[in-house]
Amino acid sequence: MADGNLPAVGEASFEAHTIAPFDNRDFVTSLTEEVGRGDTDHPAAEDDNPHAVIFFSMPAHAGLDWIRELNIAFRQRTCGRTSVSDDILYMPASELVGRYRDRSLSPVDVTRATLDRISAIDEKTNAYVVVDAESAMEAARASEKRWRDGKPMGLVDGVPCSVKDLVLANGWPTLFGSKTTDPDQAWDADAPCVARLREHGAVILGKTTTPEFGWKGVTDSAVSGITRNPWNLEKTPGGSSGGAGAAVAAGMCHLAIGTDGGGSIRIPSGFSGTFGLKPSFGRVPAWPAGRFGTLGHVGPMTRTVEDAALMLTVISQPDPRDWTALPYDPRDYRDGLDRGLEGLRVAFTRDLGYADVDSEISEIATRAAESFSYLGAEIVHASPRFEDPKVAFRTLWWAGAANGLRGLTDRQMKLVEPDLADMVEEGRKIPLLDYIAADHERAVLGELMMEFHQTYDLLLTPSLAVAAFKVRTFSPRETDDPKWITWSPFTYPFNMTKQPAASVPCGFTADGLPVGLQIVGPMFADHLVLRASHAYQRGFPLTDRRPPI
Repeated sequence: MADGNLPAVGEASFEAHTIAPFDNRDFVTSLTEEVGRGDTDHPAAEDDNPHAVIFFSMPAHAGLDWIRELNIAFRQRTCGRTSVSDDILYMPASELVGRYRDRSLSPVDVTRATLDRISAIDEKTNAYVVVDAESAMEAARASEKRWRDGKPMGLVDGVPCSVKDLVLANGWPTLFGSKTTDPDQAWDADAPCVARLREHGAVILGKTTTPEFGWKGVTDSAVSGITRNPWNLEKTPGGSSGGAGAAVAAGMCHLAIGTDGGGSIRIPSGFSGTFGLKPSFGRVPAWPAGRFGTLGHVGPMTRTVEDAALMLTVISQPDPRDWTALPYDPRDYRDGLDRGLEGLRVAFTRDLGYADVDSEISEIATRAAESFSYLGAEIVHASPRFEDPKVAFRTLWWAGAANGLRGLTDRQMKLVEPDLADMVEEGRKIPLLDYIAADHERAVLGELMMEFHQTYDLLLTPSLAVAAFKVRTFSPRETDDPKWITWSPFTYPFNMTKQPAASVPCGFTADGLPVGLQIVGPMFADHLVLRASHAYQRGFPLTDRRPPI
């Protein structure tokens, strides 16, 4: 890779690329012969991904019309394939591993079923930008042999996983949702979390969609089109890990890597009815350094809390490339999950003192929080009472955008989404003293929360102020600016404080859309956030609810 292992930039020669769930090269050849090559021009991306099936070996100059025809031909060939029980697709990873061990299930069967699921429904959700079926099936066969020989590689051997397309994965372009990224370079490095998953035998299916450079709370881009919520295809799954949230919710992977710079794990988890954890900053090593500085976290997105604990145990293992990483804690995060909430003092606030929350969301989150008393905790209506830190966060985020994109030429900046380009321009104008003041406010907020947790073990809030809203919009609120939203007021403060925070499903609106409860713990207390989330999910399970897709 160019420039000290950072991806080089340049005008992308293609827009999105997905690999069909087949590893038969004759099949690939025959489809290619059927549809021909098409022209080499690339029209602008449409609203939805118009080419959800593209073989990875496809040359970058292949035309979009050719891609569309290949997509149609693939579906005509595969529409009669036998489906596998949805139970396999929604089975917890921890149970999958047990079934591999007793040989009642095979990684090959589970991977094939998951790839078939992607082929069947991802043209609707557009959760993936890359799916490498050949590599996935090869990994599944190797895993099957290890289990047969009684020599599994690690904790997630044979479990299908996805990786957000902001995170490097060896062998696949990481486009960052941007036409400015040049795909024609050596993609020969794994980010730490991806390397750990491979070392533990995971079957990595491909890359999930993201908005450009992960800059906003919905998932669409000129590269991949619009990603949709499997609970209602007219709604957004949120962002910026929207592809991961949609994939997990719809049974298109069992474990997913997400990133979170202002809510980008918890937003899609809340909108998609899945579990997501933003760990303590540095708990999961990250490399290369994030474009938005120390606001960004890497974490697990799953259907069950136990699976997130399993995944965190793997991806939190050390990597020497991250100088900001915490000292390695060798614990298994599944240990102690069943301890319950007895003796914990838990605070709940509907609005943090400043948020405008839709009444239905507030009522559902309040009922969920008050149910903690039935689980043994003392629940208190209390708030940290800090003012909305949006000005400080905006300063840090805008400056991060300007820094992250400063290597782009004027020509490349013309390819950047206009609102992001405006943000970059505004970020360039932020005075140094304003940036230092924002960083100081961040420190004060962190100190306030440390003091708050001397009294309360955990803080509960709604995950979001609204339910999922229509695609093609930034916000359901007309007064919101495209570069600032009021519907996610609970997430970004805890990126600033670096604390662990999770979103756990806690109910559904009258329209059948998921609602999440945010659980925030003291810095470094990832195990406590997981324990509380598990206690709630076990006491009030919603994991049997599946999207109507």
